[in-house]
Amino acid sequence: MTDNSTDVVIVEIYGQRYPIRSSLDTSYVTKLANYVDQKMQAASDRTRGGDSVRIAVLAALNIADEFMRNKTSETGKSPSTSDAKKLVLQLEQLVDTALSESSQTS
Repeated sequence: MTDNSTDVVIVEIYGQRYPIRSSLDTSYVTKLANYVDQKMQAASDRTRGGDSVRIAVLAALNIADEFMRNKTSETGKSPSTSDAKKLVLQLEQLVDTALSESSQTS
């Protein structure tokens, strides 16, 4: 997508469908959702009796760990605090949007 318009992409993560409104390419959003779903499934496999929120937090921590390790290996140094904060804020906005739209459709 080359303009600033937004599309709604329906994705499924950990058995729940979420409408994601984003200006990102729909195939990229789907790829991100699939990745998060895989991480949640992996966290669920390693966690006994965890609810979906606990599993989502564990998956988020695993994804953040991967990000930090990749960033460190690419640059030879840890990512700056401001870069990490920007990423966290973007992820938080996507999750908030998905959860608010999901609660409106439930």
